[in-house]
Amino acid sequence: MASDLETKAKEAFIDDHFELALHLYSQAIQLNPKHAELYADRAQANIKLNNLPEAVADANKAIELDPSMSKAYLRKATACMKLEEYQTAKSALETGAALAPAESRFSKLIKECEERIAEETGDLSMQTPEALAKNDVPAKEIELDKDQPNLEIKAAPPKPVYRYEFYQKPEEVVVTIFAKGIPHDCVKVDYGEQILSVAINAPGKEAYHFQPRLFAKIIPEKCRYDVLSTKVEIRLAKAEPIHWTSLEFSREVAITQRVNVSSVSASQRPSYPSSKPQRVDWDKIEAQVKKEEKDEKLDGDAALNKFFRDIYKDADEDTRRAMQKSFVESNGTVLSTNWKEVGAKKVEGSPPDGMEMKKWEY
Repeated sequence: MASDLETKAKEAFIDDHFELALHLYSQAIQLNPKHAELYADRAQANIKLNNLPEAVADANKAIELDPSMSKAYLRKATACMKLEEYQTAKSALETGAALAPAESRFSKLIKECEERIAEETGDLSMQTPEALAKNDVPAKEIELDKDQPNLEIKAAPPKPVYRYEFYQKPEEVVVTIFAKGIPHDCVKVDYGEQILSVAINAPGKEAYHFQPRLFAKIIPEKCRYDVLSTKVEIRLAKAEPIHWTSLEFSREVAITQRVNVSSVSASQRPSYPSSKPQRVDWDKIEAQVKKEEKDEKLDGDAALNKFFRDIYKDADEDTRRAMQKSFVESNGTVLSTNWKEVGAKKVEGSPPDGMEMKKWEY
């Protein structure tokens, strides 16, 4: 079934039906999530649709599953170059070139990355005469395929499953994603030169993907994250001590404010701006989370278990003893709060209608 979907996806891609190809590749990945080729091909579809952070995430997944796949590094580099992430792109290209030395595209794109990096840093010695002559010309389109058509723009994504906030210090930005009860192994966080990629895939819950291009560059090897009971906290190390006016990159922001780290004393509290204009009251947010946990509406066994826990929590000692004794002796079929009734005798099991009790022998 997965192979049939992959074949249909390739046909759709060749016919320039990139949205359909993306959908088919996603279905194939659900059936075969360990197939690196599917992620590399979906990355290409995302590049065609200008879903560049998603393309980087797919390429990273393909590399994770198969580190020897040279085209996965090419996909990652292509998306990163379109995002102007030239250092990250160059690193991926160098790895891919080592795996496929006969592929000329790697050397050509490495040269282009070096020119763009030199333009950013002002190092003219790294630029070729041709590049110096056209510094005012926008970077050329990156061609993965000779017959690559114009990119299509995908509609805005739906509202995310979890909300997030951020605050910053002179040396780091802290992003908080409010996701309750998520196991640590269901959270995956990747960092690029100016990209954050967060994926949360918890059983029974809608998958969550957050892949912004960041306001400014970070130091990936110094970034870290923690999965807590009510949130995922991500700490991004700033490459430069500048003030981020937002979490995500915007071409409209032309001026950034550099923070003088030495002027910030230990006794001074950092400011906590959020993606909203107003100041964030973290005590209020914490109280709101606790209230949501308390008011959370449950159903089925979860609601029944919560009801019994609340009774036990507020009960006196005799009531608790009665509940424990009746539940244990009846093999979980009786729960009594009357100690006078159950304290003087053994509590017999009372199975539901149509069922019978059996004694297990160990």
